[in-house]
Amino acid sequence: QVQVVESGGGLVQAGGSLRLSCVASGGIFNLLSMGWYRQAPGKQRELVAVSTSAGHTEYADTVKARFTISRNSAKNTVALQMDSLKPEDTAVYYCKVVTVASSGLSTYWGQGTQVTVSS
Repeated sequence: QVQVVESGGGLVQAGGSLRLSCVASGGIFNLLSMGWYRQAPGKQRELVAVSTSAGHTEYADTVKARFTISRNSAKNTVALQMDSLKPEDTAVYYCKVVTVASSGLSTYWGQGTQVTVSS
């Protein structure tokens, strides 16, 4: 059974930094992508950044030049370095893992980690 666990959330002042980490475990053979999503109160979950096994990275326009995603394929980990944080970055951040097998794609989510940015 695949497990996805995030860590690193917390409370920070505007302009500060946080680093989120995510590790996927449990018999992962073909990991297609790892990424970060976030959901603020009353809003839909949205993409923050994603890294694919092909080496492609994608960022939401709202975090470009402030956030950096990095991935260690050998360890099935992904990190999100968040700099110049803004109050509007406050949300629960989720790690998403997508794997591919003969039966198709499978998606796994972590439990989420709270990031709160005070003004």
